[in-house]
Amino acid sequence: MLAAIRSASVLGIDAFDVCVEVDVASGLPHWTLVGLPAGEVKESRERVTAALANSGFPIPPRRVTVSLSPGDTRKAGTGFDLPIAVGLLVALGAIPVDTVEGIVFLGELGLDGAIRGVRGALSVARHLSSRTTRALVLPPANVDEAGLVRSVPLVAPPTLRDLVDGLQSGALAHARASERKPTAGDDTDFADVVGQESAKRALEIAAAGGHACLLIGPPGAGKTMLARRLPSILPALTEDEALEVTAIHSVAGLLSSSGVCLSARPFRAPHHSISSAGLVGGGGVPRPGEVSLAHHGVLFLDELLEFPRSALEALRQPLEDGRVTIARAALSVAFPARFSMIAAMNPCPCGNAGEPTRVCTCAESEIVRYRSRLSGPLADRIDMHVTLGAVSPQLLQHPSDGESSRAIRTRVEASRAVQRRRYASLPAAVRCNAHASGRWLLSHGTFDPEAKSLVTSAMESLKLSARGYHRVLRVARTIADLEGSNSVSTDHVAEALRYRPR
Repeated sequence: MLAAIRSASVLGIDAFDVCVEVDVASGLPHWTLVGLPAGEVKESRERVTAALANSGFPIPPRRVTVSLSPGDTRKAGTGFDLPIAVGLLVALGAIPVDTVEGIVFLGELGLDGAIRGVRGALSVARHLSSRTTRALVLPPANVDEAGLVRSVPLVAPPTLRDLVDGLQSGALAHARASERKPTAGDDTDFADVVGQESAKRALEIAAAGGHACLLIGPPGAGKTMLARRLPSILPALTEDEALEVTAIHSVAGLLSSSGVCLSARPFRAPHHSISSAGLVGGGGVPRPGEVSLAHHGVLFLDELLEFPRSALEALRQPLEDGRVTIARAALSVAFPARFSMIAAMNPCPCGNAGEPTRVCTCAESEIVRYRSRLSGPLADRIDMHVTLGAVSPQLLQHPSDGESSRAIRTRVEASRAVQRRRYASLPAAVRCNAHASGRWLLSHGTFDPEAKSLVTSAMESLKLSARGYHRVLRVARTIADLEGSNSVSTDHVAEALRYRPR
């Protein structure tokens, strides 16, 4: 007696088809599970047998063989419990074969037969949207998540007994996702920031072009306050971006029961004690790290130089490529990581170097050693370096009304719209200036001859690398877009050069 049940698994944030074959034969009672199952998949025997028995379907003493195909790809997660249980019932004749044709099963089983939620349901639904599928049977806890893909019919029985009754009667009730609740942003506003006009300008440029920015200043200058307000001036996620961000959080198991569709851009602020695996992803079964959880959003690294050197150096690839590749002996997984990095650091260990009203107690050698924690290759990948000073007490006592985030966001959205039209013919990964290649910008970015000449001369005088040269071009193009200028002039290049470290 043999049954073949359709299911799916997730690798990275993408799903792939899995065929769960169950063979029940005569012989000594024995259970064999093949197909490169991970530890939690091997444990499905105990969950499935208990769930079937407690649902009124005890398994007779037989030799059971379960094969997860393709056999050369590692299978992880608890989502195979449900297809294995259905396969056993089909093989034993409790469920007619034709009732499961074209249906994909996914879910974890409790010992009492309850169908429990799993990770990656949205990735599976996105995968099935391009395939012919009668229905996706999944846990009720995953309906709102998978319901974001409207083209896939969903069935969400609460228990295994309810599922079997529906299959036997041919009356599976389709589940309906609840009304989407967009995630609410906080009430932070740039108008709350006193002074620091140059830093506000730099963050507006960073938001408009998707650039990485490093804020350097003494404690209390407002670096963290500024960074936490950056999401308030970013444009809303598009529908495709929202699905991709939600899929990453689904794989990581971070979706809440309400407000499933993430409409606000992510803001991740990991502590400086984080490990390299926590920052860029990793583990025996690779999971997304903070750089991937910040995809299409902001990654804020406060006290940058306090992060482990290995963690900081691991940022090189995602900053350059917009993705993280985690290689293991048996597999290689790629996670998207197209984020805007905002970092903050003090100029010296005590934080007072360069402040006219404060005394720095650090020796020159201490300052050099402290700043050397930021390597040259990583610093070169940061588009904008901004120095802040302390805010004066007079300005704090009599603050003037600053520009609101809504007004700044209007300019940012207009700039992003221009960039989307500019890069419409390029691959989908390129949607703003920070993602474009320097060579393409030189050819199609409409730079004035004087502007090109200024960048060339600055490359020699400031000792810029080829990467730094191209990053100046990207920032200058963003500045021109914010001003609504079709061409990049020397003024735009001059402002962009202010943000490059010597």
